[in-house]
Amino acid sequence: MKIQKLLVANRGEIACRIFETCRGLGIATVAVYSDADARAKHVREADEAVHIGASPAPDSYLNIAAILAAAKESGADAIHPGYGFLSENADFAEAVEIAGLIWVGPSAAAIRSMGPKDEAKRIAEEAGVPVLPGYRGEGQELETLAKAATEIGFPLLIKAVAGGGGRGIRLVNKAGELKGELESAVREAESAFGDGRVMLEKLVQQPRHIEVQVFGDAHGNVVHLYERDCSLQRRRQKVIEEAPAPGMPEDVRSAMTDAAVKLAQAVGYQGAGTVEFIVDGSKPLAIDTFWFLEMNTRLQVEHPATEMITGQDLVAWQLLVAAGDALPLKQDEIPLIGHAIEARICAEDPADGFRPGAGLILEFGLLQPVDGDTIRWDAGFETGDRVPSNYDSMIAKLIVSAPERDAAVDLLVDTLAHTQLSGVPANTGFLRRCAQSDAFRDGTHHVNWIADQGDALTHTPSEHQHASVLAVCDVRLDDDDARMPWDIRDGFRSNAMPVRKVAVAVGSDADWFDPADHDVDADTPLPFVTDLSPRRFAVTTGGDTVLVEVPDYDADVEAVLGGDSVSAPMPGKLLSLHVKAGDTVAKGDPVAVMEAMKMEHTLPAPRDGVVASVEAAPGDQVSEGDILVHLEAE
Repeated sequence: MKIQKLLVANRGEIACRIFETCRGLGIATVAVYSDADARAKHVREADEAVHIGASPAPDSYLNIAAILAAAKESGADAIHPGYGFLSENADFAEAVEIAGLIWVGPSAAAIRSMGPKDEAKRIAEEAGVPVLPGYRGEGQELETLAKAATEIGFPLLIKAVAGGGGRGIRLVNKAGELKGELESAVREAESAFGDGRVMLEKLVQQPRHIEVQVFGDAHGNVVHLYERDCSLQRRRQKVIEEAPAPGMPEDVRSAMTDAAVKLAQAVGYQGAGTVEFIVDGSKPLAIDTFWFLEMNTRLQVEHPATEMITGQDLVAWQLLVAAGDALPLKQDEIPLIGHAIEARICAEDPADGFRPGAGLILEFGLLQPVDGDTIRWDAGFETGDRVPSNYDSMIAKLIVSAPERDAAVDLLVDTLAHTQLSGVPANTGFLRRCAQSDAFRDGTHHVNWIADQGDALTHTPSEHQHASVLAVCDVRLDDDDARMPWDIRDGFRSNAMPVRKVAVAVGSDADWFDPADHDVDADTPLPFVTDLSPRRFAVTTGGDTVLVEVPDYDADVEAVLGGDSVSAPMPGKLLSLHVKAGDTVAKGDPVAVMEAMKMEHTLPAPRDGVVASVEAAPGDQVSEGDILVHLEAE
């Protein structure tokens, strides 16, 4: 039966994406929202919206009873889980069907079979799909895991059995690291998934991550929609994805897609799913260089790249299959057209360990036309929206397409240079530097490549900061709006030569600048200036957003410097403290560990000193700016 009204049990970008397809199909839509999302974009775009609880995800987006009640209240006849949250929760899928609603996703049985990574690998082995050596036993004692680790050999990976999204994964290079990394992985897994069980897996030193999009229906049909390369990652989380995989020979594509289809058939899979493979990136792609990693029983974040190369709407496919229809195309009818690349736009600061940021978005969007064919913009936020601290930091996706990969990379680099995000931290400059790199252009990057680059990708280039400063100086010295003679900034001084300079500060650096004395490199992208206040400006240059401040002329410029305390950079939970009063620390030493936006963040000492006092305890919920540790000179 045709779906009449769809409730999306999710938020942000994916909810908006699903609503777009529903509008085209004439399906009414229902949004759900937490306290933090009361004014969110996905709430505005739905036909109606239902409040489901407080801001923390367990009280709202993970609250099965509240979501089912919202479906009943709104008269929805189907529920789409999106990705994340409850999308791979078999109990939720089962509860939806028991309530007499259509579940837009695979069966609860399929989710259960592919959810635990150890069980998924067992099924894959039985289906003839190659699997990496590792430990997938029930025993979770340190002694048991240590013995298994010795047998596997170091380096190896600890992986949360119920994991996803790169969480609950830790690299262990030697035996002495196992205990500490195991404790951290278990803690993160319990927090993110409610399941602290882990497995061990042999590490592939230069891994590539290639996945296959599969689709099944209730009539026994299973097809693939080719592969995606998701090898550009940081902290095991995907950064840039592309389809098809660069350098993919046809025989390897055939072997990999056949293996993915076999696995989906083995569990009677229905709906959208992704079979992920780890690939030995130290060698050219070959039939014996890939192994099954896991299966995601949902729509992937990176599905738009597949849509761009096939011309298909995967959400529409999901809705058709959920309603009982057969797949709209057979395998030989699915085209492979051109090359597509997706970049995840996140409210995070790459230069500060990818610290997520919350707050009001002052400017957000692309400064060039979006045609939907060559440039696609999937966003869950707009200018004027507020990014909450309770959820994932991804706020939009930029997808580009071209007939050839080189042209797609060029288009991505250019479009990122014209992507503006101010008011919250932005990773757009980082994404652009990744896409510009020789390794990405050549297709020689791998999962560990970003980590190997150090600060080269994460820190804003000095020429971008320089151009941003000069752009603010030009704005401050602009006389176009002068209404009175004394409003003209001509630098007039009694009995002295005129000076046309502006005092500006970027971070801890402050100085006077005369734009006439400085040149800008011809290759530096044009800066875009956004006024945050009369003395604060956000300047976007090449995707990097630089905060430029104009200190009060009567204030001490040194006041912009600091360093006598360690404070919470974002709202979150204090997990641990590494210091106590009286301890001596050096600049950069780890002081505390926080959890925010589903990730752990280590806070370093800003300078050498002695801990004068500790103002918080592990387990405390802290707000942005709360002082955790006071420092004093030795």
